[in-house]
Amino acid sequence: MTGFKEYNDYDALGLADLIRARDVSAEEILEAAIERVEAVNPALNAVICTMYDHARQALAAGVPDGPFSGVPYMLKDLGVFYQGVPTTAGSRMFADFVPDHDSTIVERYRGAGLVIMAKTNTPEFGAAGTTEPVLHGPTRNPWNLAHSAGGSSGGSAAAVAAGVLPMAHATDGGGSIRIPAAQCGLFGLKPTRGRNPAGPDQGEGNNGLSAGHCVSRTVRDSAALLDATHGPEVGAPYMTPPPDRPFLDEVGRPPECLRIAYTTTALDGTPIDGACVAATEATAALLSELGHEVSPARPDVDVAKIRHVWRVIISVGLWNTLAARAASLGREPMEDDVEPVTWALANEGRQRTASELAQAVQDMHAVGRQLAHFLKDYDLLLSTTMARPPMLLGEMDMTCPDLETYYERQLMDDIPFTPLSNETGGPAMSVPLHWTDDGLPIGIHFAGRFGEEAMMLRLAGQLEAAQPWADRRPPIWAGP
Repeated sequence: MTGFKEYNDYDALGLADLIRARDVSAEEILEAAIERVEAVNPALNAVICTMYDHARQALAAGVPDGPFSGVPYMLKDLGVFYQGVPTTAGSRMFADFVPDHDSTIVERYRGAGLVIMAKTNTPEFGAAGTTEPVLHGPTRNPWNLAHSAGGSSGGSAAAVAAGVLPMAHATDGGGSIRIPAAQCGLFGLKPTRGRNPAGPDQGEGNNGLSAGHCVSRTVRDSAALLDATHGPEVGAPYMTPPPDRPFLDEVGRPPECLRIAYTTTALDGTPIDGACVAATEATAALLSELGHEVSPARPDVDVAKIRHVWRVIISVGLWNTLAARAASLGREPMEDDVEPVTWALANEGRQRTASELAQAVQDMHAVGRQLAHFLKDYDLLLSTTMARPPMLLGEMDMTCPDLETYYERQLMDDIPFTPLSNETGGPAMSVPLHWTDDGLPIGIHFAGRFGEEAMMLRLAGQLEAAQPWADRRPPIWAGP
């Protein structure tokens, strides 16, 4: 590597401090990031749209004075608009869709001083726990190229894990921040419903299932970014509890003694992979050593209802998306517009009735009340993020002709924990505390109460200090 060789020694806040002190220029840091994209992306396929000229022009024009002034950043190619740059959502149907405005969160990223330099890969419409779209091809895991980087924010996670940049945008409608964070050895926080803006084109994603934030190597970057982006926008349908102090101030603040329930099975008692059981038990032991009260327990929730709710809401939303896009093109949606699983799921949504959708939303809120009652006795629910270590590429197949096989076995059996927090709306995080004997990451998952990111960030900071992970390097690494 040429240029600023110490680039990988700093997180995003650290890079911003260097720029502010004039120890290195923002232009040098951007070129270091570009060099790293070019070095590792042929192996990873994490970045699917470079925006180098946009980034250089932004620096030449001058970026706002914010917590991340001059720091490179990437957008997931789903759910957010950057004016004049395609947003494909991983779909051939949107391959030539170019928005004429920015999303609110992109405006807030710019206000924080971030320099947006690229867009990252995602499965078609984010409807998979792996990133293998037909449009852009598969994203590979920097810890082992034969394995998935997760989904649907797999491109962002692979880029961050490989040292291309310290954090990147991610979204989460069923685990899509936390799954790739787990599979790539990163920290991934899904904020409380409504904490970050979804507009201006919508008030919420997927009836409140979806949230946006980032994947990062350090906890403090995630906290500082949330400080920069959170808060309601005009017309927002939700108002989240305001924090008592900046989220960044919570990182390093000792957490109180927490009551933490943990489970070594799926929520319905189904066994999970032995490596995940061992990781959960080791984390429970670590938490006990740190002074927390840890005990085996799991909430009494209707898992079949959780799966059904997610399927109804996602399928209806998919059909709505396809129909709107087709209408803008002056025609009807066609089967060959999208991948087979997308078409099957969307057609299922087309056949749903209004009463079925209304019932699904009611059931979703009922699940939220069930978890809320459980979290009267516990502060957090601990598990692994996934039911097994990172899967091989090709195992989750959106060209599968059988929707039942895809949905139940390939998707939901692998993610028995993450959709719960999307339906309840509460915050949840994947913390990179464990690796398998053959070097694959296993994320540890914490689900919390609505609006309580502060408590979770205090715990995450404590765990990061007790068992650091930021200096771990995968075999595919973009630095010296």
